Amino acid sequence: MEGSKVREFEGSAPCPEHPTLELPNPRTLFPMDYHQNILSTIGNTPMVQLHKVVTEVPALVLMKVETFNPGHSIKDRMALKMVLDAEARGDLRPGGTIIECTSGNTGMGLAIAAAVKGYKCIFTTTDKQSKEKMDLLRALGAEVIVCPTNVESNDPRSYYSVASRLSKEIPNSYWCNQYDNLSNRQAHYESTGPEIWRQTDGKITHMITGVGTGGTISGTGRYLKEQNPEVKIWGIDTYGSVLKKFHETRQFDEKEIYPYITEGIGEDIIPKNIDFDIIDHLEKVSDKDGALMARRLAREEGIMLGYSAGSALAGLLQMKDQLTADDIVVVVIHDHGSRYVGKIYNDDWMRERGFLDTELRVKDIITRKQDKSFYTVHKEDTVRQAFDLMKSHDISQVPVVHNELIVGSISENVVLNFLLENPLRNAERPVADIMAEALPIVDEYLPFSQLRNYISKQIPAVLARDKAGVYHIITQYDIIQTV
Repeated sequence: MEGSKVREFEGSAPCPEHPTLELPNPRTLFPMDYHQNILSTIGNTPMVQLHKVVTEVPALVLMKVETFNPGHSIKDRMALKMVLDAEARGDLRPGGTIIECTSGNTGMGLAIAAAVKGYKCIFTTTDKQSKEKMDLLRALGAEVIVCPTNVESNDPRSYYSVASRLSKEIPNSYWCNQYDNLSNRQAHYESTGPEIWRQTDGKITHMITGVGTGGTISGTGRYLKEQNPEVKIWGIDTYGSVLKKFHETRQFDEKEIYPYITEGIGEDIIPKNIDFDIIDHLEKVSDKDGALMARRLAREEGIMLGYSAGSALAGLLQMKDQLTADDIVVVVIHDHGSRYVGKIYNDDWMRERGFLDTELRVKDIITRKQDKSFYTVHKEDTVRQAFDLMKSHDISQVPVVHNELIVGSISENVVLNFLLENPLRNAERPVADIMAEALPIVDEYLPFSQLRNYISKQIPAVLARDKAGVYHIITQYDIIQTV
């Protein structure tokens, strides 16, 4: 799918030292090289070796990094193929509307193609998909309709059914239906498979990828097996999906279906794009293991990828005992981690689902504070000034400083009671007259549970100093809000 234009500039220039000698125009030596539009940049993604996350795997592990596509996912390949094939058949005509049910990535590819070719887009998606995906689709001009996740595929509210209905109601529209549109897997047969074969010099022994619509694994797997029938094709499924059991038994078991968090893989239907005869094995990976592995890829390999990429690598580790030092494994990943910054790359989101076993620390409380302002009073300031500060900023605890050092603290209750004793006289007294001991200073990495060793009725707050040297106050209210 490469395309480029080269423009040469004719002409030459005389040599200053030898007027009769003409030098070639530099612009003819360095012609322009550019793509006619963004669509011709799809494909030819790099292959990258993995190291730290696969130390337990005896084989050479390579990753086909599909985030280098313009839509940052492998779905760009099949999205463009579906559009081109629809145009060729006359199903998609000028001024038309592309309709698709998507978890986000196929929509991105279709939206990019639509922007270049002048089509409108309406996408249906589920409420379990990340906000980032929906925002990206809207940024490309698409209309996004969010449908409930936990309904049957044939339910009129499902994103599948809504897309089908809209395609019948809207004139000059085309529903791509990536699940049953065989252009999906054909795209990978024509591009992904040949690229992998070429990049491994035909030495690949195993391919691993997540399975959703089935286009990637079926199209790529078919091409690779045509080149070498011994190549093993391993798919990654998730718990709550029907694909693994159907592959093994050819029976559709509704009891296998239940809600799951993993995005991009797994199904509660059997898409026509899946060629189960191509797949040698399907491995299930839990929501937690997929999320944790994605985070490891970012922190240990410097590759920020999506949820399904984490699942694919986690599945590889589960199957490592089936590999040898002579094997060459290619892991085909789907999308970029930027789609998941509010989910798997967010510590709070991970903790809420029990995916992170690490305890909250003081720095986490600081991060969650809406107002991180740090207010102080000088010991020479009047009680009135301290009271006005506390009232205007709605704070109950204030450190007292002297010569840029924290020397004490005052609380709202102490200040108020002192004023009530003798408002006129006490208001002008110095803060030093009523200040208590300085609040304890704790390390920002102190575990949440250990705060009870510092905070009590007598000591209602603590101070923490971050790496930048900035102080923060943590009150009982801040702790309650965090819990």
